[in-house]
Amino acid sequence: MNSPFPKLSRRQFISTAGFGLGAAAFSSLAQADEQRGRSKTGSGVSPESFRMIAPKAKSVIFLCMAGGPSHLETFDYKPELTRLTGEPMPESFTKGQPIAQLQGQELKCMGPIIPFQRHGKSGQMISDYLPHTAEIADDIAIIRSMVTEQINHDPAHTFMNTGTAISGRPSMGAWVNYGLGSENQNLPGFVVLTSEGGRNPQPISSRQWDCGFLPGRYSGVEFSATGSAVNYLSNPNGMSKEQQRETIDTIKQLNQLRNEEVLNPDIDTRISAYELAFRMQTSVPELLDVSDEPLKTLEMYGAAPGDGSFASNCLLARRMVERGVRFVHLYHRGWDHHGGLEKYMPICCGLTDMASAALVMDLKQRGLLDETLVIWGGEFGRTPMIQEKGGAGRDHHIKGFSMWMAGGGIKGGVTHGETDELGYNAVKDVVHVRDLHATMLHLLGIDATRFVVKHQGLDMKLTGVEEPHVIQNIIG
Repeated sequence: MNSPFPKLSRRQFISTAGFGLGAAAFSSLAQADEQRGRSKTGSGVSPESFRMIAPKAKSVIFLCMAGGPSHLETFDYKPELTRLTGEPMPESFTKGQPIAQLQGQELKCMGPIIPFQRHGKSGQMISDYLPHTAEIADDIAIIRSMVTEQINHDPAHTFMNTGTAISGRPSMGAWVNYGLGSENQNLPGFVVLTSEGGRNPQPISSRQWDCGFLPGRYSGVEFSATGSAVNYLSNPNGMSKEQQRETIDTIKQLNQLRNEEVLNPDIDTRISAYELAFRMQTSVPELLDVSDEPLKTLEMYGAAPGDGSFASNCLLARRMVERGVRFVHLYHRGWDHHGGLEKYMPICCGLTDMASAALVMDLKQRGLLDETLVIWGGEFGRTPMIQEKGGAGRDHHIKGFSMWMAGGGIKGGVTHGETDELGYNAVKDVVHVRDLHATMLHLLGIDATRFVVKHQGLDMKLTGVEEPHVIQNIIG
C-alpha cells in the first residue's frame, strides 16, 4: 500500500523528532515566562526571582593580589608573633593542618618584618608597607578572619572566583553579569585586566573569568593593558564601517535562519558577540583615550596610560564603571612570597598601594563610591612560620587572612573578625569565601540563596550548597 507520508530514514526521524521536542520545550518555557509576567532584563533573567533586597551597589571592582599577600605584613598586627620570632611554632597550631611547602620541615615563628601604625579617626592598624591605603583607613572595612578551602594557587583562585574548586563553574563576575547585565550596551558587562610585578608571577587561566554553564555572552572579556585592548577590533584595510555593518547583518540573518532549525543558545551568543564587537569599535577607543583626564588624576594613580601597570588598570576600571560596566576584575600577579619577603613586599606594595587607594578616593570625589563596591585581597594568606627560600618568606595559608572592602554600602573605618595571637587560625567572626560572595551579592540587591540556575538537574548557586552568611556589621 502506498503511504501518503514520505519515508524517513532512521537518522531523519531522530533529527526531526529531536527538533520537535526541542521546539515544544522552548515553547513551553516561553509560555511559562509569559504566564509569570516576567520582565526581562538585559540578561534575560527575572529580577523578581532573586532581587529581594534594595541594592546599595551597582557595580564591582575586584582588586586581586594574585599569589596571596601576607596578612601579617599588611593588615593583621601580631605582637605575640614578634615576641616568638625564631622560636619553634607551637605544634598545637599546626598539627594535622594543611601546609603547602613547609610540610615535614622544622617550623619556626616569624613576626611581621615591618611596623604597624594606627590610622584615621577609626584607628585601623595598617602596616607601613601601605601608606596610601592608610590614608583611606576610614573608608575601608578590613576583614581579618577570611578562610578558604584550597591551599594551592590555581584551585584557590578557582575557589575564590567560583565558590568551588571544580573547574568549569561560572565565575562571580559572570554570575553578576548574568543576573544584572551591563548598563552600557556598547561595552561588555564583565571586563578583566592583568598586570604583574614582584616575585614569581603565577599564571592566571582565562577559565577564572569564564561563564561555565551560563550562556557564553556572560563570560569576562579580557582587555590587554598594552597595545590594542581587544584583538581584531579594528576593521581590516579597505573595509568601511558601512560594509562592516552590512557583513554583520548578513551573518546575523544566516545565523538566525540556522537557529530556527537547531535552537542552539550558542548561536544567540555568537550573534550577540558580533553585535557587541561592532559597537565596541567606537566605545573601546573612547574608553582608553584618557586625554580628558586631568594630570593630577594620572599623578594620583601613578598611571602612565598604555604601560600595562596596575595603576593604569585601576584608572581604566574607574572609567569602566563610570560607563556602566557591571564587574571589573583586576589581577596583579607577583605576591607569591615563599622567599625574599623583605625584597618583594615593597615592590608589590609599591606597584599597587597608591593606585588602590587612588581608586577609592577618585570614586569618592566623583560621587561613584556609594554605588561601586571595591574588594581587595588575594586567593589566600601566608603562614606565621618562616620559609627559607632565597631569603625569608612565608608559605601558603588558608586558615586566616585579610581582605578589605569599600564603597557600595560598606561601612568604612571598621574591622571585622580576628585571628589568634599568632595569626594562624581565624577565631572570631570567621568569614568563608561563600560569605564574601553572599555579601557582595547582597550589596548588589541579590539574595544569594535565591540566585539559582538549574544545571544537570541541580540548583546551582555561586555560594554553593551550604548556607552563606552576609557580613552584616560591615554594611552601612
